[in-house]
Amino acid sequence: MSTQAPTFTQPLQSAVALEGSAAAFEAQVSGSPVPEVSWFRDGQVLSAAALPGIQISFSDGRAVLRIPAVTAAHSGRFSVRATNGAGQATSTAELLVTAETAPPNFVQRLQSSTVRQGSQVKLDVRVSGIPSPVVKFYREGAEIQSSADFGILQEGDLYSLLIAEAFPEDSGTYSVTATNSSGRATSTSELLVQGEEAVPMKKTKTIVCTQMSSQMSKVDSGFQASAVMEMHVEGGAMTQHLAHKTPPRVPPKPTSKSPSCVSKVAAGRQQSPSPVRHVKGPTPTPVR
Repeated sequence: MSTQAPTFTQPLQSAVALEGSAAAFEAQVSGSPVPEVSWFRDGQVLSAAALPGIQISFSDGRAVLRIPAVTAAHSGRFSVRATNGAGQATSTAELLVTAETAPPNFVQRLQSSTVRQGSQVKLDVRVSGIPSPVVKFYREGAEIQSSADFGILQEGDLYSLLIAEAFPEDSGTYSVTATNSSGRATSTSELLVQGEEAVPMKKTKTIVCTQMSSQMSKVDSGFQASAVMEMHVEGGAMTQHLAHKTPPRVPPKPTSKSPSCVSKVAAGRQQSPSPVRHVKGPTPTPVR
């Protein structure tokens, strides 16, 4: 069995509590074998005997210390230590107990944003208030629960909603509420997730060429004619240039289609008539 030193996947968070109200510290720890957990206050081992009224529990890696009704004497630095055969880890936070109250206030509000599909999104707010407000995130009015897709993080007075990979369906109105015994505050923003753009296809021109044959008529004997037909595309219009060296012709008749855009037509060579033989007559006999 492999061993792993303890690690706090969720550390303790500092808090401000109103005198007479409840306060709690919570941390999530992992490790193999399962670590043993100890609590400390200002460096001293903490127990129910040392601090009457506290409640300590540890189950499934979740370590919790709860004080049902705090007094000024509970203020201080609280730490939790996790230990196993592979090592140890410690997380620390502050508890401030006060008689003053203050309603929640957003020191930093949500900001609207536009992101690309597949991006990681982080929505941050900073909230003050006495006692420490309870902060919740919503999308289109529905509360968001922490999961593999949506993570809710806290670091002091900074609260964050983390979207690991955004998709167009995640677009919408996001809000966060902060509530304590003195009041409630809300901040709202818009998130737009743009999908992937389709790559435009190139426009192509297709030219259908027809090979044509022409019949030559009334061609003088011994005359050879040829014609070359060329097609050019200029400004989207097709023009034909016929270079020829022929007498007037009968209009050509279309024949079968061919993928070639240049065709050559050659008139058949007519054979010349047989050459005329000149026979020399007999030489007349001179008259004596």
